[in-house]
This record gives sequence, C-alpha cells and structure tokens, in this order.
Amino acid sequence: MAKRDLGLFERAGVARRIFDAVLRGDCFLLLGHKNPDDDCIASLVAVGLLLKKLHKQVHVYFGGEVHEHFGYLLSICTYNSIGVLRGEEPASCRFDTVIVCDTPKPDMIHAPAWARPLLSGEGVLRIEIDHHLGADSDYCGDPGYRLVAAASSASELVGRLALRLRRRRDLLARYQMADPFSRNFVLAVLTGIIGDSKMGQFLKSRREKAYYRRFSRMFNRLLSRQTVHESNLADMQQVFRELQKLSAGEQACFQAFLRHRNRSPSVAWVALGEGDLAGLDCDADTVVSVARAAADVLAEDSGRLGLVAYYDGTYDAGLAQFRLRRSKDYKAYDLREVLTLFGIRNGGGHEGAIGFRFPRREVPDIEAKARDLVEGLERVLPSANEPH
Repeated sequence: MAKRDLGLFERAGVARRIFDAVLRGDCFLLLGHKNPDDDCIASLVAVGLLLKKLHKQVHVYFGGEVHEHFGYLLSICTYNSIGVLRGEEPASCRFDTVIVCDTPKPDMIHAPAWARPLLSGEGVLRIEIDHHLGADSDYCGDPGYRLVAAASSASELVGRLALRLRRRRDLLARYQMADPFSRNFVLAVLTGIIGDSKMGQFLKSRREKAYYRRFSRMFNRLLSRQTVHESNLADMQQVFRELQKLSAGEQACFQAFLRHRNRSPSVAWVALGEGDLAGLDCDADTVVSVARAAADVLAEDSGRLGLVAYYDGTYDAGLAQFRLRRSKDYKAYDLREVLTLFGIRNGGGHEGAIGFRFPRREVPDIEAKARDLVEGLERVLPSANEPH
C-alpha cells in the first residue's frame, strides 16, 4: 500500500499513540535503510536522544562503517549511552519496540538476520517515521503508529515530535526534563534537514518550505546559542560544509564519475561499466555516497535532471544501480512518475530524487541501458520552453 500524507488530526493521533507506546516500552531497536544517508543517520540519532531523555534502553543498528563525516553523530551516541550495533552480533537487550526511520518500504530496511523476526513477529511494536510518499513506497510500521507525512526530511518529523513533547508538561516533570531540545538533539535534527534538502533548495510545496524555514531557523538559533566551544559546529553553514566534504579517496572516485559525463537536452548523465573504477580507492559505501553527490552536480549542470548509473556486486548476485536527481530550479516534473511510466518495480524516493535498480544480469550494458532511459525521459519530460 503506497504511503499517503497524514492529515493534521491524524498526525496528532499518531503522535499521541507513539508517546503512549514509548512510555510502555523499555528496550528500543532503531533501524534505517540500506546505505544510510545523512537524514537516515541523523533521524535515528535524534530519536535515540529523545528516548534516552525518557530513560529508555536504546540501540541503533548501522551495520558497516558509517561515513567519517558523521563521526560527530556517533560521538553523540557514545556520550548519551545509545548502543551502536554493527555486524551480526545481537544486543543483550530484549527488544519490545522497533522504530524505523527514513525508509521508503520494508525491503529497504537495513537489519541483521537476528532482527528480522522483530519486523513481523508477535509481541513487538513497530513504529515508523518517514517522509517518503506515493509511488513505490510501502509502510514499515504497524497501523496507527505510522508517522508518515510530507516534510523536508524524516529528521524534521522527529523535530515535530519533540515540539509535541515540549508541550507535555506532565512528561517533562515525570522525567525531570527541562527541555527536549538539547544541543545534541538540535545538531542531529539540523543535520538531517539541511542534508536532505540541501539547505532548502530541493523543496517545492509551500508547506514544505514553511516547515523548513520554521525548523531550520529555530534549530539554528538554538544551536548557535547552545554552542560554547569554538571547535564545535555552531551553525547551519558549518554543518552543511561538514556534510559536503569529500575525502581524498572519494574525490578521486567523484572525478572518475564526472569524467564519464554525457549530455542530452534535459539530462546530464554518467554510466560506469566494468573496470571504470578499477585502481581507485572506491569501496561500496564510497561509491554510494559519491553517486549521490555526482547526481546532484549533474542535475545542476544540466539545469533539469542528473542521472548516475553503476554496477553494484557480482554478475550473478549484483545490481545495476540508478539514481536520478532534479535540479533545484526545475520543478515541473515529479520524478516518482518515472517509476510508473517505465514499469520500474524496485525503486523509490521523493519528487526531487529517486533511486532504482535492476538485477545485474538483466543489464549487460549499463551505458546502453542509461542511454535508453535518457531517451525515454526526453520523450516524457515537459518541453524546455514550458515554464517551470
């Protein structure tokens, strides 16, 4: 069932049920999606901080290594007793609640084998916080506990929950909580908001822009006021620069992507075949993060769309991965329509950016596949002469 935007009263009801469930629960497992980006990681950390303020046991699963740019978020977990789980070793906690953040559909949840029964079994409540709507999306949480709504990011939705918690004087008094908006919470939410929307550039609706302005300004004021050491990240610009930095290995990988750029009237695109990244320090996580950055650059370069395609994994078990991004100034087309028009079943995203994939063995020539997709896009996109 495709996700839909909750109405105002529905959101209030879901928030109340989530608070009641959190108070009943004791041990929480926080999960995101595969190859987590800034919003996914930040929203998980922000949720963990709220739970710790309510004296809960919290573990977040990140699987493999988290990008070094998000080291400050992992430090937040360490200093707030939020357990960080990696690999397949289970936690000692007996989980009664799972919270999934920023994940378009269940099969994209990044979870170890031992946690899979928690996603469908009895006796475990599943809460969802997500901003992906329509298209190829599907719910991950239990009915009544799905905080799914249009927003700049999942982190913004966590921020909205904190605003509601701030009005619950009974809970603040019970847990001796002066304010849920601690400096670390502000930093986590701000990271997710500005990382997913690129400082608000990729927002379209009035509501999204209004919420973005409200939260970003409030969080920026709080962050600036609560930062006391010059070595800390003190404002939105500093956090955004931190998120955009590329390591030397990533820079080489990034340049390898851009060396293969092609152009059509509406799309700047890159397709990397066998051996195109050979000899570079580009592990799987690096390729994923660089592909996102390259798609952003290509979109702005074309003024309309940027497309990146690359192989992931072995021939028998791997995938041909595609990422399509819209320029911040081009808002005439909802990219989720591409999934329907081209009959793509394995994909998802939001109106400004989507990702999709095919079994690798079905795409023997990824450049030819990308070219076919670009030609198809040129046929369905609104004319360049139309206003957007």
